Amino acid sequence: MKNIRNFCIIAHIDHGKSTLADRLLQTTGTISDRDMKAQALDDMDLERERGITIKSHAIQMNYSKDGQDYILNLIDTPGHVDFSYEVSRSIAACEGALLIVDASQGIEAQTISNLYLALEHDLEIIPILNKMDLPGAMPEEVSDQIIELIGCDVSEIIQASGKTGLGVEEILSAVINRIPAPKGDENAPLQAMIFDSVFNSFRGIIAYYRIRNGVIKKGQKIRFMNSGRDYNADEIGILKMELSPRKEVRAGDVGYIISGIKQANEVKVGDTITGSENPCEIAIKGFEDVKPMVFAGIYPVDTEDYEELRYSMEKLQLNDSSLIFEPESSQALGFGFRCGFLGMLHMEIIQERLEREFNMTVITTVPNVSYKSYMKKDPDKMMIVNNPSELPDPSGMDRIEEPYISAQVITKTEYVGSIMTLCIEKRGELKNQVYLTQDRVEISFEMPLAEIVFDFYDRLKSVSRGYASFDYHPIGYRESDLIKLDLMLNAEQVDALSALVHRSNAFDLGKRICIKLKELIPRQQFEIPIQAAIGAKIIARETIKALRKDVTAKCYGGDISRKRKLLEKQKEGKKRMRQVGRVEVPQEAFLAVLKLND
Repeated sequence: MKNIRNFCIIAHIDHGKSTLADRLLQTTGTISDRDMKAQALDDMDLERERGITIKSHAIQMNYSKDGQDYILNLIDTPGHVDFSYEVSRSIAACEGALLIVDASQGIEAQTISNLYLALEHDLEIIPILNKMDLPGAMPEEVSDQIIELIGCDVSEIIQASGKTGLGVEEILSAVINRIPAPKGDENAPLQAMIFDSVFNSFRGIIAYYRIRNGVIKKGQKIRFMNSGRDYNADEIGILKMELSPRKEVRAGDVGYIISGIKQANEVKVGDTITGSENPCEIAIKGFEDVKPMVFAGIYPVDTEDYEELRYSMEKLQLNDSSLIFEPESSQALGFGFRCGFLGMLHMEIIQERLEREFNMTVITTVPNVSYKSYMKKDPDKMMIVNNPSELPDPSGMDRIEEPYISAQVITKTEYVGSIMTLCIEKRGELKNQVYLTQDRVEISFEMPLAEIVFDFYDRLKSVSRGYASFDYHPIGYRESDLIKLDLMLNAEQVDALSALVHRSNAFDLGKRICIKLKELIPRQQFEIPIQAAIGAKIIARETIKALRKDVTAKCYGGDISRKRKLLEKQKEGKKRMRQVGRVEVPQEAFLAVLKLND
């Protein structure tokens, strides 16, 4: 066990984690040059296309130093704020972390928040300056930032480049010398923590675990402590580029287990595996339950696919345990699911994965957050409102509270003004402003989470030309003056387009949504009014003109009353059509609300 090292790689998005992981795999001979491809550990097409890591990936490397053979278990983690739950799970399975900072960009918001996660678990931090081959690299400045952040010595910072392979040998030596070996007792009862799982259509569920104590053997009877069920360990092994079966996996190591489980709800990430005959006394403290930030409805385009969609979501939840969903129904869209996501990118990725991996074409409704409402009759009784249609009657409501977040934006000094304007426009309150270096500022705000759900992140990137990095955490609920904005098409309310908004924004938002829908909804044979309303009061209206068929074309000359008769007949037909006509709302219209500023 003294020759095992478990470590993960943490960094802000696009600071070169996956490229550096590729070099480590090549240097240790885990992957041959012939099989090598960029982002070797990212196995989803989506990750390659976007150049981001979505899932954490675990892999075992063998490395020899000073005549000793070492086993290095590496976990490559995502860098985007929406996938920080993946990072927290990876950190719980490690003793050390490589903190990677881009030498040309310096420390960014997610670098700091991932670092704090690692420090909470008492991980040994190895700071690395990556992308040293770039002409814009600023090693001295960025080294000062790192020293200020973690209080290390300048000699402890390793200069590296994922592209050229500079510093890779040094990183491997540092992992062996500085990261402690895992602690554990091989003779104690088996105790292993599940930190990830995937579904394989042939083998069932494959669970990835890290053994704290004891040994797991092939064919052994094991128990999942959360569900209390017993299974046979049909196949166990370690994680190379492919699954590599073994007869036994010992304490301190990271491995996988296949036990023929087909039901998604029987395996829970954070659960403890133990032996059936000699179980351990207490379960390992898993991860805190994930708190979704953004809620949206996901509905099948064809109502008959509802069960198929449920099946797909369960499979996806195995691979992404931060996805939370429950059934709901909508008048406009039929049966579907109310889903909780960690952010907008997370929502986009889930929708894309459902389409690619399960061939499910889905409609996503306007995202919102969860509110708390209190009634006048019983002011202490609280109701959680996840969907605007669940909001109780405003006349009997005492108050409504919305979730607030504390947000940190790190940016260059020249963009401070425009970022402050954006945050104040989004009902943000400036709390603090700290100069990290001469031209880098950290601005702290408190603002409602609902304001971030709409186009905040995209606009932040555009006002700062991509230089601002953003990170946030929830700080509780506060009372707010919120009202429900309804949208009506052809005098019928479309509940999937309803939103809870602040009273000061309602008129402006209602008008903009109506204009946007007018562009996106195709014209019909009858006139369609689009109205935004607060209760019974209409606050905005646009009209989609009818497609007109020229019924008087064949009636030339003669008395005007002949033309009038034809026009009246057409008018009656249009009136009847408008009463029975259904307006089809295209998928773009549901998401257009998010891009009102384009």
